[in-house]
Amino acid sequence: MKIYAGCDHGGLLLKKTLIRRLVELGHQVEDLGTNSENSCDYSDFAHAVALKILADPGAKGILTCGSGIGISIAANRHAGIRAALCHNSLEATLARQHNDANVLVMGGRLVGEAMAVDILEKFFSTSFDGGRHQARIEKIEINPERQAN
Repeated sequence: MKIYAGCDHGGLLLKKTLIRRLVELGHQVEDLGTNSENSCDYSDFAHAVALKILADPGAKGILTCGSGIGISIAANRHAGIRAALCHNSLEATLARQHNDANVLVMGGRLVGEAMAVDILEKFFSTSFDGGRHQARIEKIEINPERQAN
């Protein structure tokens, strides 16, 4: 599977760990940066990863920043991106099974290395359940003709 990776300075060390594990698992990973500990903007890397995924059907992504919050918000601005901020393996499993998440997000300052690898492995080994969840996924995209009740 093709996986695009991105981070800001706060997620750099975690991103490197995750990429190593993904490669060990046989995935093809393209690192879109940052590759420096110098302060930078998470949104730049969230947008880069989101655009690559949208142009490459079936691809997935990983994003990390200090907390995971900002980078997930930025990625989720793109229609078709379902970035899930996960703190444990159950969240990662449910994000894939119920939400067909295509981007895994973690906070480099909040999740330890062993937990992060466990989360990563669950996320990339879990399939979307489809069924009743598919209709819910389709409702995520904003449709100006449909008003919330």
